[in-house]
Amino acid sequence: MAGNGKNAALSQEHLEKLWQEMAKVIIGREQELKLLFTAMLSEGHVLLEDLPGTGKTTMVKAFAKGLDCDFKRVQCTPDLLPSDVLGGSIFNPKSNDFLFRQGPVFTNILLVDEINRTLPRTQSSLLESMEEKQVSIEGVTYPLAKPFLVLATQNPVEMEGTFPLPEAQLDRFLMKLTLGYPTPEEEERMLEQVGDDLPYEQINHLFDPQQIQQLQQQCKEVKVHGAIRKYITQLAVATRNHPHISVGVSPRASKALYKTVKTWAFVNGRNYVVPDDVKEMVKPVWNHRLLLKTEALLNGTKPIDLLDEILGQQPIPNENVVMI
Repeated sequence: MAGNGKNAALSQEHLEKLWQEMAKVIIGREQELKLLFTAMLSEGHVLLEDLPGTGKTTMVKAFAKGLDCDFKRVQCTPDLLPSDVLGGSIFNPKSNDFLFRQGPVFTNILLVDEINRTLPRTQSSLLESMEEKQVSIEGVTYPLAKPFLVLATQNPVEMEGTFPLPEAQLDRFLMKLTLGYPTPEEEERMLEQVGDDLPYEQINHLFDPQQIQQLQQQCKEVKVHGAIRKYITQLAVATRNHPHISVGVSPRASKALYKTVKTWAFVNGRNYVVPDDVKEMVKPVWNHRLLLKTEALLNGTKPIDLLDEILGQQPIPNENVVMI
């Protein structure tokens, strides 16, 4: 899979088949699956926030199965320790020595279920693995598998016994997605198709970890016109100057959006970025990075509303100009 237009189209065909395979378990979530795949190819992580029972865990398991990636799950509880996630040394009486026992973080796709139900020190233990793709324990650094993706879920309605993620931890997530309820038609299809069991074993994988790494490299080769870079910068500056936003997006958030729009263009079969790529990716990449002022919060304003407003105010580059 070298980086050229022909192979980009080939991967697009594979993606269509991938959604079909995952549809054996997941009904009506193609857009969310595309965003998960975009995050993986962008080497980022995703926070899934929604009500219980909306299919967050099911979608992640089907996603891992379709990509033939090693998958592990951590159920977060208040007594979960960092060593339960990262691993640690255990004493072997036979050899009279300590052996390192790998934790569930040593995988391709790690599902951290209900991340806001565990203590802040356990949440922060994921920081190095998410940012550096490695784990340091007792002075020894262990590299993680490639590719590596953390998919964390949290239920916003369960406030008792929860520990909200600090801004530094939130910023480690490339995207924040909200699934929402399925449509009545999708829910009816779900009952008919997977009402009794979830047939994960029927999902055929169409990629493997090595191919995913090759695709990650191709995404980096997608071309971005200077007008697109200026557009992203203008949007970032607008968040910092908005009267209802206390803290706008950081330069790291601008880099995250820049990287993501390149991948989104590739996933949609192009080797160049257009303005619509930026408009579609701004909300999932930036909506969890804004801190609103108190009066905006009291009025029920949400970050996604302000991003819509900012998008409507900024001049859009001419699409004919950015087609390199």
